[in-house]
Amino acid sequence: MSENTTHYTAKTYLYTLLALIAFAANSVLCRLALEMGPQGAAIDAGSFTLVRLAAGISALFLILWLKSLLSKKSGAKAPGRSGASTGSWFGACMLFLYAFGFSYAYISLDTGTGALILFGVVQMTMIAMSIYGGNKLHYTEWLGIILAFSGFVYLMLPGVSAPSGQGLILMTLSGIGWGFYTLAGKKSIDPLRDTSFNFLRTAPLLVALAIYNIGDYNLSSKGLILAIISGALTSGVGYSIWYVALRVLKTMHAAVLQLLVPVIAALGGIFLVAEPLSSRLVISSLLILGGILLVVVGKKIFTAKTKYLI
Repeated sequence: MSENTTHYTAKTYLYTLLALIAFAANSVLCRLALEMGPQGAAIDAGSFTLVRLAAGISALFLILWLKSLLSKKSGAKAPGRSGASTGSWFGACMLFLYAFGFSYAYISLDTGTGALILFGVVQMTMIAMSIYGGNKLHYTEWLGIILAFSGFVYLMLPGVSAPSGQGLILMTLSGIGWGFYTLAGKKSIDPLRDTSFNFLRTAPLLVALAIYNIGDYNLSSKGLILAIISGALTSGVGYSIWYVALRVLKTMHAAVLQLLVPVIAALGGIFLVAEPLSSRLVISSLLILGGILLVVVGKKIFTAKTKYLI
């Protein structure tokens, strides 16, 4: 179906909302795990990445196995080419880049700030690729993008509450990885299977990370539980749901809608991690949400008003 003729259903909206909540939950879970307490962090960043992706692999293939059993019992056949869906090495590398940068960046970033940087970069990556692919934007979409980016730039301005340089670089790399991983998902034939094999293909990189992380391991039961929940539920299942939504969502809308995540994550950071709410984050979030609104509905409103006037 062409991006220009796509119509969203209630199912698409539901899957998109669930996926965005899962993305925000990942930020909160990571901050809870890496937050420095009286006895240090509950887990180190390398171990969080390892456990998160390993838990994702286990959970996803368990779901695939259960799905296969149910299909055999009901006598249903897998649709079309779903059996040939095994993800891609590119998708796996982008997934690992995202997860690695994400964990290490949250050592020095607050929940909302980290999520805002992450999905701001995701938006830049996806919009750039959309324009590169020949997608022409309405002037309201350009205005929305400019407004959203102004909020992102305001967050980055030097000051007391500006993020750390190291955290910014790592989260930028994470955002680039997630942006390209999201773009790869638009070609998915079988979202659950593709997500499962993308996770599985990160195994060689996980071995390399395990070797690199020798000497830095810091594990506790709390850290392990948080990493497992992040990997199995909010990553594995969440990303599968996101891949389903991506089959319908416009590239531009998929990019901009993800900027809702920092707001959800910031609220989670305030109530669950006891992080302060800065005026800089509030203003940045308002600018970005205003940009989202223009990109998603601005063109429709303008077109409707023009038709009415004519």
